Amino acid sequence: MKARYRYRIYPTPSQKVSLAKLFGCTRVVWNDALAYCIEQYNAGNKKPKNGELQKTFVTEAKKTTERQWLKEVSNIPLQQSLNDLEQAYQNFFKSCQGERKGQPVKPPKFKKRRSDQSARFRKGGFKVNERTVFLAKIGKLKIVWSRPLPCEPSSVTVIKDSAGRYFLSFVIEIESESLEANDQSVGVDLGISTFATFSTGEKVDAPKPLKRKINRLRKLDKQLSKKTKGSNRYEKARKRRARLHAKLKDTRTDFLHKLSTRLIRENQTIVLEDLNVAGMVRNHKLSRAISDLGWRQFRTLCEAKAEKYGREFRVINRWEPTSQKCSCCGFKGGKLDLSVREWKCANCGTSHDRDINAAKNIVAGGQSETQGALSDASDTDARVAPQNGRGGKCKTSAKEAVSTPKGTYSVREASTLQNPSVGAEG
Repeated sequence: MKARYRYRIYPTPSQKVSLAKLFGCTRVVWNDALAYCIEQYNAGNKKPKNGELQKTFVTEAKKTTERQWLKEVSNIPLQQSLNDLEQAYQNFFKSCQGERKGQPVKPPKFKKRRSDQSARFRKGGFKVNERTVFLAKIGKLKIVWSRPLPCEPSSVTVIKDSAGRYFLSFVIEIESESLEANDQSVGVDLGISTFATFSTGEKVDAPKPLKRKINRLRKLDKQLSKKTKGSNRYEKARKRRARLHAKLKDTRTDFLHKLSTRLIRENQTIVLEDLNVAGMVRNHKLSRAISDLGWRQFRTLCEAKAEKYGREFRVINRWEPTSQKCSCCGFKGGKLDLSVREWKCANCGTSHDRDINAAKNIVAGGQSETQGALSDASDTDARVAPQNGRGGKCKTSAKEAVSTPKGTYSVREASTLQNPSVGAEG
C-alpha cells in the first residue's frame, strides 16, 4: 500500500524565488490546458488527449514569446501537472457514469494564486540525501527529518500552504504491519460536548481549537476587511489569519491522530456509527461545532490505520437506535430529547448514561453478523440534521418525538412515575 510522509523544509530567499516561479508555471500550464478543454467541450468536441495537451501547452508553448519563461523551471513538474489534470477528468467521467464509489466528483477547477501551491517531481527530478533534498533547477533544500523514510520514494511534492510554510510530501510503497492480535473490541459514540465515548465507559474531550480561538479569529477577520485588497498591509493581515487557521488545523489533526492510533493499538475491532455528517453540517446552529471536531477525518484515520496494522474496522447502520435501546435487556423505548443525558429502562430498571449506553450498543451491533437497516432514525440524526440520509425532510420532528415516549424515561421522570409525590413536591 502507498503512504505519504510529510516534512517541513526551510528554503533560502533565492530558493523561494525559484519555487515561486515553479508554482506559477505549473499553475499556468494547468489553467491553460483546462481552458482549452472547456472551449472544446463548448464547441461540441471531445476532450483532447493527454499527449496532445502535453505537446501544445508544454513543448510548443516554450517556443512562443508569451510562454517562453516556462524554460526556466524543470520540465517534470509541468508534465505532472497535466497528468494530474488528466486523472481529475477521468475521476469526473467515472463518477458521472457510476463507475466510481463515494460522493460525486466535480469537474476540475482553475487554480488560484492565493491558495495552496504545489508541484510534483517524479524519479529523475529529485534526490534524497542525509540532510538535504535536491530538486531539479531548485537546488538542495534544507529539510527537518522528523522520522526516517522507510524506503526510496517514488515521487515527491513540494507544497506551500496559505500561511507561507513549505513542505515536502514523499510517496512510498509500504507493507502492512500486523500488530499482536487481542480479543479487545470497542464501540465509539461520537458527540459534540464529549468528542468520543467508549463502550468501556471512558470519555474523551476534544481540544476544540476553533471554539477557544474564535475571538482571535474574528479580530483578524475584522482587521483584514479594513485593508485595501492587493496592498502590502492586506497581504500581511491575510498571512496572520492564515497562520492562525494553520495552527487550528494542526491542533485538531494532532489530537485525531493520537486518539486513532491509541484505539488501533489497544483494540482488535473498532466500531463506529455511520453519522450523516454532511446533513448535520447544514444545521447552521451546530455546523461550526461539528466542523471543529473533525468526525469524518477521525473515521478516515481509523479506517486507514486499521488496514495498515491488520485491525478490523466496522461501521454500523446510521438508523440503528443506539440511544433508544437498553444495552442490558435490549428493550427499545422511545426517542429522547438531547437534554436527557441519563435515563432508566422501563423494562429492567437499569439506569444508563446516554453516551455510554449508545457506545455499548454500537460495539454490540458491530459484533452481530447481520445488521439490517431500521426504519427508525437515530435520535442524533433526527435532532441535529435538518434532513434525513436521503436529503428529504424528516417526517417526525424533534418536539413530536419527545412528547410521545414509549418505554424509556429520564431518571427524574422514572422516579416520578414510581412515586407521584416526588413530582408534586418538585
